[in-house]
Amino acid sequence: MHGEVDATARWIEAGLAELAAGGIERVRVEVVAERLGVTKGGFYRRFKDRRALLDGILETWSRGRTAAIDQQLALGDATPGQRLKAVIKLYSERVNAQGMAIELAIRQWARTDQAAAAAVARVDAHRLRNVESLYGRMGLSAEDARARAVLFYSFIFGQSLLFLDQAPAKRASLIAACSNALTEIDASSS
Repeated sequence: MHGEVDATARWIEAGLAELAAGGIERVRVEVVAERLGVTKGGFYRRFKDRRALLDGILETWSRGRTAAIDQQLALGDATPGQRLKAVIKLYSERVNAQGMAIELAIRQWARTDQAAAAAVARVDAHRLRNVESLYGRMGLSAEDARARAVLFYSFIFGQSLLFLDQAPAKRASLIAACSNALTEIDASSS
């Protein structure tokens, strides 16, 4: 049973790699089998059909994205601002090209597929709810906390696309300034 779970996970990981490489159109049984160096027959021992693989990809991506934010936001005795800065640091210092390609491909896929759209909506809601709660703990009203959470995630994902060609020191300085702007709250103004 354990080997079967590992084999299924390998198919899903290969599907994610194909998704990153060329979008949902590349996640076809024969393409994924070729990536794994196996026959298509192995696929049908693990999945009913392509849709089952796609559902597995969405579940794996969703679980990974929510676990990642939960882990970063559960930093023991850290203040809400320190937790938010830890997330910014994670996403700005360790830009994962394949991870960002998967994120973008899933969001593109969600434009035409209800299951993908539902997965993206769940992940976004989870991410935003967690960040919003930290902003609330920093003294912002519910409305301001929600707006700040949207700005926070817009920055997290946007910075990895916008600043790729800047010198490291200049990029680090800009990220630090943005991090301060997003995490230093004057609650009296909300």
